[in-house]
Amino acid sequence: MSTIGKAMSKFRLAVIQLQVGSVKADNLNRARRFIDEAAGQGSKVVLLPECFNSPYGSGFFPAYAERIPGESTKLLAQAAKDNKVYLVGGSIPEEEAGKLYNSCVVFGPDGQLLVKHRKIHLFDIDIPGKIRFQESETLSPAFCKVGVGICYDMRFAELAQLYSRKGCQLLLYPGAFNMTTGPAHWELLQRGRALDNQVYVATASPARDESASYVAWGHSTVVNPWGEVISKAGAEEAVIYADIDLQYLADVREQIPITAQRRHDVYAVTSAQGEAR
Repeated sequence: MSTIGKAMSKFRLAVIQLQVGSVKADNLNRARRFIDEAAGQGSKVVLLPECFNSPYGSGFFPAYAERIPGESTKLLAQAAKDNKVYLVGGSIPEEEAGKLYNSCVVFGPDGQLLVKHRKIHLFDIDIPGKIRFQESETLSPAFCKVGVGICYDMRFAELAQLYSRKGCQLLLYPGAFNMTTGPAHWELLQRGRALDNQVYVATASPARDESASYVAWGHSTVVNPWGEVISKAGAEEAVIYADIDLQYLADVREQIPITAQRRHDVYAVTSAQGEAR
């Protein structure tokens, strides 16, 4: 979780749905070009997709993994500084001490690293006749307050609830749902997390590549605190924009005051340290 900038009533968010290929240098160059484009359109916060520098798949992670700081994160730091934006760097395969992680880094407009989030929930799925993907075979487990998760983390409501109790107003999930779970759950989960916690939720997927070994659903999306989709990409490479209106968020919370009416005497969500929220 990171506090991004000083509070203001409205700011522009850009979500980059990047076409990710097998050449890392090409992925990085395209990401940089779209970050520059998004900043030129007035965006103050820019979100990249999961594994934006690498094809998505357990077989690719070891070859594309980097230390942090490394090639990809140095590019992100410079892009954030040059464009004076808060840059949420999707995720990259990270290597440290012989282990691999799926990690998201956030940089401020001065190019300094604000926070690093390692994916908490590893995506192991086996739907007979449709898809099997075992992430654990390879990986070890702005202007407002922002909570960051990665892909499968979005399925766990408790994490979003903890972020909300910490005062987050925007939750960002770089992710790569597939052609089975994407049409079934991608938008539904985002709207649920937004509605339950009265926050904005934004997701950034890689663009769809039908020739890839893992085909991403695409459809990067921004949902408002009322649970409405306010911006959405298709399957192809694109940049989508949404104005994050914190006054509107405050109005929604006043109209339906679930925070004030929560029954702490009956139930609680707690952090790993045991602090109730």
